[in-house]
Amino acid sequence: MGDNTLHITNGDSLTERLDSLELDGDLVIWREMLCEGPTLKEVGSQAFIDARKTFFKDTYNIPADDYENKFVSELKKLSELNTYDEVILWFEFDLFCHINMLAAISYIIQQKNTMPIYIVCSGWVKGEAQLKALSELTDEQLVTHYEKKIQLAPEDLKVAYHIWQLYCDEKPIELKAEIKKSSNFKYLSSCIRAHIERFPNKDTGLNSLETNILKLIDLYDISSVKQLCGYALNHQGYYGYGDLQVNRMIKALKPFFRMKGGQLVLNTKGKNVLDGSENYYDTLKDDSSYGGTHKYSFLYNPASHELIKHS
Repeated sequence: MGDNTLHITNGDSLTERLDSLELDGDLVIWREMLCEGPTLKEVGSQAFIDARKTFFKDTYNIPADDYENKFVSELKKLSELNTYDEVILWFEFDLFCHINMLAAISYIIQQKNTMPIYIVCSGWVKGEAQLKALSELTDEQLVTHYEKKIQLAPEDLKVAYHIWQLYCDEKPIELKAEIKKSSNFKYLSSCIRAHIERFPNKDTGLNSLETNILKLIDLYDISSVKQLCGYALNHQGYYGYGDLQVNRMIKALKPFFRMKGGQLVLNTKGKNVLDGSENYYDTLKDDSSYGGTHKYSFLYNPASHELIKHS
């Protein structure tokens, strides 16, 4: 690697690993979770920052100063983008990381920088039974991933920018159409599919993640919310959610389960969700949004895998 390389990483854990490998170049950490809450097309604009600060304060009680220190301060480092010869994006296979990655690419494009952009993405690793995060790879595997980094073609950049624009608009139906597009983003289609299933199921009113948490309660002997969170984190497929997000979902799902004999069990409402006999859209409805789209403005049809605008 050259000294004039900028690495944009997906978080502190991976950054520490790359530091330990003593890779040349500068590191910027993208500490965001743009898969939740309102987003604006102009990444890093004051309106964008204000919207994100409000979201984190209202939803997770995270102070504005914290956002300023953890994200805005890192974003400011990118003001020197044009002094670098190349940018390496280190992001995971999941929805959480992919939305952040699309935003990072869009930010670079919006700054009218034209240096080569490469991606290093985790996922399926030969000989492994499950998808692996970058921070879970061995040092040797990380270096191999870097050596096999993929340079994004102009068409890839257009795809990334277009999808970010759709995500920030209220256009999830148009976004779904992007699943069939081919690009160098190996896991992008899977992430879009996962995103579409975050909208409430038209039959039950719960989305895929929420339903999965109830299924875990039904399938396993779980004795605490903490244990349930661990199961949900380990059985979430392409979402990549963290503790904060999962615990928030579990709290919202309390009308569907209870503690009995030291175990979490589904109540009647929870069982109704799993057999699809009742719709609880109104029970969970709130003002949550994904980018530019209100979560409860669209319904997911599991039979056709289509989205329906909620009237």
